[in-house]
This record gives sequence, structure tokens and C-alpha cells, in this order.
Amino acid sequence: MTEEHVDRPAGRPSTVGEGLREHEVRTALLDLLAEVGAVTATEAAARLGYSSGLCSFHLRQLARHGHIEEAPHRGGRARPWRLSRPAAASDASDTSDTSTEDFGDLARGLEDESWQHWLDRREQAPAEWRRDEAFSAVAYLTPEEMSRMAAVIRGALAPYQDRDHRPLARPEGARPVALIARLFPLLPHPADDADEG
Repeated sequence: MTEEHVDRPAGRPSTVGEGLREHEVRTALLDLLAEVGAVTATEAAARLGYSSGLCSFHLRQLARHGHIEEAPHRGGRARPWRLSRPAAASDASDTSDTSTEDFGDLARGLEDESWQHWLDRREQAPAEWRRDEAFSAVAYLTPEEMSRMAAVIRGALAPYQDRDHRPLARPEGARPVALIARLFPLLPHPADDADEG
């Protein structure tokens, strides 16, 4: 049995739901590390409600891809992890925008990976889950309106947020669903500027 089969019954193929769950678990682990600094698989499991084996597997996967690293510790079996430090960082307390940007890039990468996983395996999902609600739009907004729009979206999601940490609050049939919203200004391309001149 390989690492990839941890917590998966023998003989059962990977499904879209499991792909979304992988994204959910890894995102939860990264959020937890960003919040507390360092955590072991056992501590993560206790905080997030997953098994320690599942947390251990995903922590190792995140480390393999360079997103996290082992945190200094005093030996023993406990293996704490932390977010990877940029090579140029001179101080662990550095709160520059670079680490925030790196974390944003990582989150977007995980979102893109989960989306591609969905597209590749959509036909393996149960029939009622084979559709998605992807859409995009362009709206002309002021910076204040863009902030209000983000607040409206967060407000619409608020009633469902406690289900992440309270499995008993999830209705029967609920599955993890990626909800991704990116609000950003569309900047002109250099060719557009040349056309206007």
C-alpha cells in the first residue's frame, strides 16, 4: 500500500470527492500553520477533526512540494511542521508582504490543481455531482464597491463556514465544494496602451 492510499478502503479508486477532500485537508493544514506557526500531525488532527494519519500524509505531501518544512524540535517522535521560510528571510518574525504573496500563490496553485483534478475525473463522480457552477463576469467597480462585493460574497458563505470544523452540522449528502472568488482589477495590456496613443 502506498502513501496515496492512506484512509482509502482497499480496491476503491480515487474519486472527485476525494480530490476535493485532498484540497480541503491541505488548505486547512496550511491555514492552521499560518495561524499557529508549527504543528504536529497529531495536533493538527485534534484541531481540524481529521485522523492523524491523514494529516501526516498531507503534511508530508506539502513538504515534498516545498510548501512546508520541519520545524526545529528537541528530538523524540513528535515531528512539528511549519510554513517554508523564504531562503532570503533573515528574521523569522519578518511580516513582509512577500510571505503573504507566497501563501496566495500557493492557495491559487491548490485551487487550480483541484479544478484540473475535477475536470479530469468528473465522470467518476455520482450523477448528481457531475455538474459545476463555474461562471465569471466583468463589472465596472470602484475600489470601495469591489470591497463591498467581496464582503457580500463572504456574507453569503458565512452560514456554511461552521460545517468545516463541525462535521455534525453538515446535512446528509453534503460534500466539500470548492468556492473560489477572485476579485481583481483588469489592467490594460501594453498593446492596448499603444492603440490609444
